[in-house]
Amino acid sequence: MSAVWRSPRARVIVGTGIAAVVLFVLAPSVLSSFRLNLLAKFLCLAMVAVGIGLAWGRGGMLVLGQGVFFGLGGYMMAMHLKLEDAGPGGVPDFMTLYGDGVVPGWWEPFRDPVFTLVAIVVLPTVLAALLGLAVFTRRVRGAYFAILSQALAAAFAILLIGQQKVTGGTNGLNGFRSFFGFDLADPVNKKMLYFIAAGTLLVMVLLARLLMRSRYGELLVAVRDQENRVRFLGYNPAVVKAAAFAVAACFASIGGALFTPIVGIISPADVGVVPSIVFLVGVAIGGRATLLGPVLGAVAVSWAESSLSESFPSFWTYFQGALFIVVVAFLPQGIATLGQVRLRRRVRAQEEESPDEGTPEPPPDEAAAAPGTGEPSTSGRTA
Repeated sequence: MSAVWRSPRARVIVGTGIAAVVLFVLAPSVLSSFRLNLLAKFLCLAMVAVGIGLAWGRGGMLVLGQGVFFGLGGYMMAMHLKLEDAGPGGVPDFMTLYGDGVVPGWWEPFRDPVFTLVAIVVLPTVLAALLGLAVFTRRVRGAYFAILSQALAAAFAILLIGQQKVTGGTNGLNGFRSFFGFDLADPVNKKMLYFIAAGTLLVMVLLARLLMRSRYGELLVAVRDQENRVRFLGYNPAVVKAAAFAVAACFASIGGALFTPIVGIISPADVGVVPSIVFLVGVAIGGRATLLGPVLGAVAVSWAESSLSESFPSFWTYFQGALFIVVVAFLPQGIATLGQVRLRRRVRAQEEESPDEGTPEPPPDEAAAAPGTGEPSTSGRTA
């Protein structure tokens, strides 16, 4: 049994099966509609964490601006939903309230659902790739890259607030009634959104594992540890890091796009500096260097925030801070490493109890000294 668990492929297959049973069977049968919708929200945030785990855990890029790409996906989805609710040629309600009642030209393509889905995947990915190449080519890294990404998140939130006529300002975009023709008020359709989020998250985790176990994943780790040596070997570290940054942006955008219909609102408060930091905190608590750590950390932080705020409205932030301190102090590599530590101890104990029987005993030394003499023994030799 221990030999099976030593195989990474076996652990991934078993782990994926357990996660599928929990998400698709156990959670819908145990949780109420409200709790299930809340879990769907947490899964959307976990999608962002998967991308951060790839970019930060494997690539060493301290990304503090994932709220930008999360917001891009969320707002593009919200634009389509508002136009869909307005009907063919209609105007969203907030544009009549805040503006002149005319739909901007750059809004019109989002009436098409296919264009919206393609834009959610392609636009943030291309933007992150171009930004990454521009930054990493100039060898900006470490704290400087973190400050730059955080500044982008702050600027994006300010831009959304200032463009009230086309973005809803501080109120954001909300009041969605349908999702690609499905009534969002129907509990069945809400459960459908949960299943979509759960399936998308599983696919993202598997894609992240493929990247981590591939040659590109090894190259990404090499760039993280010895960037100059990788450059001397003929690779371009800027391209390697920009690719991981683009994948993380794509995951964040998809998470934001699903977050919008599930929660029913997207606003600057969901895409600014604070949400970007919270994304990173969840990954750090879960274990940024592991595959499932970012997912566990994001869900745990979100669940703690929700449950503690319900039980302790005035003091829940102190409990959340204490949780962070305890995890960092006793599990500096994240809560996902707890199972790995126990597994390693168990395997080590089994190996010590049952030594390897396939190793033969060393043969007696033919040149051993004869007893009582200082000369080598000649027994068994022929003249």
